[in-house]
Amino acid sequence: MNSPAVILRVTDLCKSFGGVRAVSSVSFDLSDGELLGIIGPNGSGKTTLVNLITGFIKPDAGGIRFRGKDITGWPPYRIVTLGIARTFQMVRPFYQLPAYKNLVVPLYSPRVRRLAGGKYGDRDAVALDLLEEVGFERDAYVSYKVASALPQGYLKRLELAKCMALRPDLLVLDELFSGLSLAEVAGIVPIIEKLRFQGMTIVMIEHRLKELFRIADRVMVLNYGEKIAEGSPETVMESDAVKKAYLGSET
Repeated sequence: MNSPAVILRVTDLCKSFGGVRAVSSVSFDLSDGELLGIIGPNGSGKTTLVNLITGFIKPDAGGIRFRGKDITGWPPYRIVTLGIARTFQMVRPFYQLPAYKNLVVPLYSPRVRRLAGGKYGDRDAVALDLLEEVGFERDAYVSYKVASALPQGYLKRLELAKCMALRPDLLVLDELFSGLSLAEVAGIVPIIEKLRFQGMTIVMIEHRLKELFRIADRVMVLNYGEKIAEGSPETVMESDAVKKAYLGSET
């Protein structure tokens, strides 16, 4: 049986801010259909790494290849069009628009136009379908509320739905579970599992280790910008470096 293709290759990626090395020679491959978890203490470089991959900052050195194409230093709009979508730690909805209208915006994107072949159908109906997929009650009024009136749990689901609307090949989730109750997290985990079943490739930055380890194929650990461990959740948890640098700092 053939091994899955490498969808993302990061090679010796480096980024410094004011002399502080935020990401230091980080390398990894991500296989098609894999779910990679990225963990580490606060300030370990996790979000900086994601910002580099998704084009929000440019690396000082190193390279990023997506499906064999060199995307190092590309701006976010080009990377999204190629097929990488991401959420943010702090949700970024269009606060004055109804929840479902937040999804109509990405449904007009060049990527969706290309994939749809010009055949969109009713974008409002597509938006409502997507919201239902992430847990918005179809017959409730919540999908029609302005985003500023939604509680955090719905805003996180909306953030995920906005990414799904872009039909990405790679989905990057930056602390999707942060600020959510155990019940809210339990409601989102099956959505991620369904996306995986459908073949989505996913990178997740998370501090909620129990929930992450349930669904991750592989985990990479950062500390002070360096990769200190990588492997299955069970293997990573046994690493002395991880216990000292990450788990020890959390207990």
